[in-house]
Amino acid sequence: MSTATRTVMFSDLVGYTARSINSKREEQRQLVIAHERLVEPQVLAHGGRVVNRMGDGLLLCFDSATEAALAGQAILEQVALEDELELRLAAATGDVEEIGEDVLGDIVNLAARVNAEGKPGELWITDVTRQCLNQREIAWEPLDALALKGIPGMVAVCRVVPRHRCHLPLVISSAQRSAHLLRLRHNVPVSVIPADPIVLLEGFAPGSPELQRAVDAVPVMDPARVWLNAYQLSPATRLEWLGRGHNLLISTPEALDRALGAIVPQPPTDPAQPSTQSFEAEDALTLAGLALPAVPFSNIIAAYSFDLLSDSRWVSRDNGAVARVEVRVEGVSVLALAAGVSVNGQPLRAGERRPLNHGAIMRTSTSDHRFSSLASGPYRGLLVNLSPADLLVSLKQAVELGRDPQGHGFSVHDRRGEENLTWCPGPRAARAREEGFNLDRSLISRRHARLTPDREGQLRLTSLSERSPTYLHSDRRGLERVVGEATAHDDDLIVLGTHVIGVRRGAGAMS
Repeated sequence: MSTATRTVMFSDLVGYTARSINSKREEQRQLVIAHERLVEPQVLAHGGRVVNRMGDGLLLCFDSATEAALAGQAILEQVALEDELELRLAAATGDVEEIGEDVLGDIVNLAARVNAEGKPGELWITDVTRQCLNQREIAWEPLDALALKGIPGMVAVCRVVPRHRCHLPLVISSAQRSAHLLRLRHNVPVSVIPADPIVLLEGFAPGSPELQRAVDAVPVMDPARVWLNAYQLSPATRLEWLGRGHNLLISTPEALDRALGAIVPQPPTDPAQPSTQSFEAEDALTLAGLALPAVPFSNIIAAYSFDLLSDSRWVSRDNGAVARVEVRVEGVSVLALAAGVSVNGQPLRAGERRPLNHGAIMRTSTSDHRFSSLASGPYRGLLVNLSPADLLVSLKQAVELGRDPQGHGFSVHDRRGEENLTWCPGPRAARAREEGFNLDRSLISRRHARLTPDREGQLRLTSLSERSPTYLHSDRRGLERVVGEATAHDDDLIVLGTHVIGVRRGAGAMS
């Protein structure tokens, strides 16, 4: 037995437990083999080794933190080319005890805990690993510190950014959506400057005189509103830029263009002419409601709930929620969490619970929702918002739906957390809980479905995933699974995971 400083990494098949429920043993074996065949060559190419094979997971070990990060980045870039395989990676650096081919120690446990918190398609590393990197070779961005089971204190973590990914900060995506993002590109003139802009500097060499001149010319006073798009930075350059109060957006220019291109801006209207300005309405997606999977769910989830916020969003759990829908074997009910909630016109006191039957109208102070009961099949029912929120996703071109859609698309958010879940007894549920199982992660693929407008003005809905079904629902036909391709009619709702998505059809000129 000897002690050595190593970087250990976990590679984990996302959703393996949920996928194995409806698959044969040979299919499960082929999935594990595909995982190993994808990961092992990159590990060996970067001087690492596979220490342990744990069914759906691999424990890897590297002498170099930089080589570990390069291997992880190469793995994720290869995974991006796959349609079905989803991996989550995490690495930590420190002393390990080497016993033969095995490695033991606190750092192995730390890497496993960080991996359990990670997201599909991402590599998370501890801050110690980040400090050991050659940062001119590895692009990274900080994440919120983690509170990990069995690990004292908060653990600082970072995310390695592969060349194909761009994680847009909320302030950037919001500015793009509201047409307040000013993209200043090197040697590209600007024709229009929006009011109160968020400035994104692109194509400037960090530390260059050209960058300084661009910063001096930006039409904002607050340095925090100035962002620089860069990929690989030296520590000194990064610290100098951030020390001036500015911000960084870490990505390649190509990944940034794809990410921003997937957001359709909504130009501000002229407040001086609110009733006379006309525009041509176009087809767009709406967030139409909440789909309720039947329970027990795959012998993993016995019951669950979702909270409704005042802005009509459904979340796993929130202290500011106005109502909670609860799904159990015996039925669906609503629990009032604030004043102003009613069912079929009958007010509920805060803390009062009422069952939901087919056609029931649940009303809050800000929204109305109709419950459509589904007697059998994979879903117990749908809660449809009668005034759905516009997603600002244009349907002038094909739109992908999923957790990580490619090109022009809508990224279906993953309602994380387990405080809303009641687990079934037994080892299957225990394993799923340890893996960070949630309903959306098990039911929605990275590239789930595609909506394509045709020349006749109809919308074609194509299922992109064999393991994660896409459904269409209408009051006339009920719930139907999309096999291959189907036509989405005006009154149809698209169901994927716990999300219900509608289509707002353009109505010509509007005033």
